[in-house]
Amino acid sequence: MYHLEFKKDRPIDLIGLGRLCIDLNANEINRPMEETYSFTKYVGGSPANIAIGAARLGLNSGFIGKVSSDQMGNYIVDYLERNKIDTSSVVKDQTGAVTGLAFTEIKSPEECSILMYRDNVADLKLETTDISEDYIRESKSLLISGTALSQSPSREAVFLALEYARKHDVIVIFDLDYRPYSWNSAKETAIYYNLAAEKCDVIIGTREEFNMMEQFEKEDKNDQRTAQKWFDHHAEVVVIKHGGEGSIAYSKDGSAHRGGIFKTKVLKTFGAGDSYASAFIYGLLNHWGLSEAMKYGSASASIVISKHSCSEAMPTRKEVDEKIRTTEFQPV
Repeated sequence: MYHLEFKKDRPIDLIGLGRLCIDLNANEINRPMEETYSFTKYVGGSPANIAIGAARLGLNSGFIGKVSSDQMGNYIVDYLERNKIDTSSVVKDQTGAVTGLAFTEIKSPEECSILMYRDNVADLKLETTDISEDYIRESKSLLISGTALSQSPSREAVFLALEYARKHDVIVIFDLDYRPYSWNSAKETAIYYNLAAEKCDVIIGTREEFNMMEQFEKEDKNDQRTAQKWFDHHAEVVVIKHGGEGSIAYSKDGSAHRGGIFKTKVLKTFGAGDSYASAFIYGLLNHWGLSEAMKYGSASASIVISKHSCSEAMPTRKEVDEKIRTTEFQPV
């Protein structure tokens, strides 16, 4: 059994930190971007989606981030607040930075892609002065993602938040969220990912993302060796995702738990990881076993990939429970 001591006397269950952007999801599906003429606007960004998903499930969520000082920034803050997410640590950029945009292409359920516009974006302007030690101290857990490490001053802000979290016994969850276009090189990425992961209690990523982090190591890469590497630092739980082959959650006690899937009619693939993470974290905060938390994550993911949006599709507890009750679960 894993050992994660969430402090019960704290008012915030989860604080997300990092990317706040706009998703523009294609309305014309089953066609390439060149033939797509209209899009629907949603709030996006992996940590934002996870915080929204957690709030929909009933957790008290907050966020640390920076948005553009314009209509798009106003839209993001308003949406977070309407979803009952505390925005007291979401600040407005004053340098003229813009909101990042993610255009989605849905050629088929199996062939989806994202076209990102990430130059001079507000979320990467987050500074150390925007990180409140008192705010982090009020939370049971802190979620970081890899994108926020890709540039300064956001990078330094993340590491300061990690220091405050470790100082005040806040459980740290690292969603690797590797986006190559945000980085100068894979080597630079690996250096900062490893430095951050050393301070984290829960690490969630794909096998390919862990391979990127282990590029300096000569040993053959396998899940058990990867998990043990982080157990030797601070981690209690390491989740390694293998796409269609499912996920495996490793616990520091030596146990391994393989996940499964719920049958659904897939519209698009993006959003699955964020919805999985939000429901999995919900399970951890409720002290569920890893297998149960993974099953909840899989049910949530199956709902989101059947719908047009990511953030707006994040399900409630009632919806996830109904999915589990009415849909066949297939171990992988």
